[in-house]
Amino acid sequence: MLKSRLRKKILKVRQKFNTKNIQIDFNQIIKILKKEKISNKIIGGYYPVNFEIDDLVLLKNFKKNKFDISLPVIKKNLQMDFYSWSFSESLKINKYGIPEPEAKNIVYPDVLLIPLVAFDKNLNRLGYGGGYYDRIIKKLSKKKNIIKIGLAFSVQEIDKVPINMYDQKLDYIVTNKHIIK
Repeated sequence: MLKSRLRKKILKVRQKFNTKNIQIDFNQIIKILKKEKISNKIIGGYYPVNFEIDDLVLLKNFKKNKFDISLPVIKKNLQMDFYSWSFSESLKINKYGIPEPEAKNIVYPDVLLIPLVAFDKNLNRLGYGGGYYDRIIKKLSKKKNIIKIGLAFSVQEIDKVPINMYDQKLDYIVTNKHIIK
């Protein structure tokens, strides 16, 4: 399948890419939120694994700026929900080796920071293939207007991400070099 071959190829590129000291500029994200008039302040982040761009510095900055932060918890039936979390709380490792908070206080983020394997200029993302983010985006979008921001290294950009009817577009993709909107 095209997606799985592409995924393997980009993951190898990302793994070899020197990610040390590469950060997403917090002020760029704040500009997006101001432009989008985000008043509710629940941020859905992720715990970076597998050479993903690190959003923990962003989450710390959001917390300092009085935002509530949350992380996803993988559920049965390929579902995922977000639960409030703070840096003082411990995390447990899920079946994929990803740290996640205790599933106590479910929240519905206003902004999702989304990891990705590859992306294109049309705001399409290629994930790991489980469809977790596509499902949670669809679910949250039925409850409220959410801003979906993909985070990636510029080397993860490809000409065209193969998409299907289940794939959810992002509103922005922020890389270490530029923003696509």
